[in-house]
Amino acid sequence: MRLTAETVMTGDPVTIEATDSIVHAARLMRDYDIGDLIVTDRGHVVGIVTDRDIVIRGIADSRGVETTHVGEVCSRDVVTVGPDEELDQVVAIMCEHAVRRMPVISGGRVVGVISLGDLAREDGELALTDAKSVLTEISLAQPNR
Repeated sequence: MRLTAETVMTGDPVTIEATDSIVHAARLMRDYDIGDLIVTDRGHVVGIVTDRDIVIRGIADSRGVETTHVGEVCSRDVVTVGPDEELDQVVAIMCEHAVRRMPVISGGRVVGVISLGDLAREDGELALTDAKSVLTEISLAQPNR
């Protein structure tokens, strides 16, 4: 079976507009039991915000949770792939850019997201034979500032 981004991605990711507040982002994360949201500007991907971004770049810097926009605290260096991208290429891109999650874009819209966890199959096996070292390398990379 040919492994592609589409075969391992989590579909229908939750998105949030860059102008929404970080408290709104936190509530979406709570309600959907997730740790990241795809940030958009009128439907176009502009970033990814994580629960860590909200805490480190927002709350720890004493920013107001109602007045600070998601776009102010999100990571804007977004790397994306298409659903037909071969999985070995997806892993290489994630490793090259040291990203832990990556939006999957089709026809200009977000159709999924690939995270490190998505690269491991449900049965505990890795999707690729060399993925373990790649996952370790990405996991140990410095977070975006």
